[in-house]
Amino acid sequence: MSRTREWLDGYIKAWESEKPDDVRAVFTDDAEYFFRPDDLEPARGIDAILESWPEPEGANPRYDLDVLIEDDRLGIITGHVEYPGDSSWVNLWEVHFAPDGRAKKFVEWAKKTPSESDVD
Repeated sequence: MSRTREWLDGYIKAWESEKPDDVRAVFTDDAEYFFRPDDLEPARGIDAILESWPEPEGANPRYDLDVLIEDDRLGIITGHVEYPGDSSWVNLWEVHFAPDGRAKKFVEWAKKTPSESDVD
């Protein structure tokens, strides 16, 4: 299994469990988390990441996320996430790795996709 795939599996576990130890398992103590690529002030440090960790975003999100490319320092993840009855997103994530395989920097590139009601 690739480093990025292992990290993604850990991220999904943290996302679903919302347990601080699961979040700590995928981010370094001094990590930066950019919720958007143009964030002027990302969440810096594990305590800030835990404080800003996404709250429940809707019941039973469905996702299809996979590794696009990677090397020892960077993994790129792409896919989509759907929150039934609410919203759907296309995602590209940058995961900048520390030597231990946790993220030292994470950048979300996400775009909300139009719903059927937006198209009418």
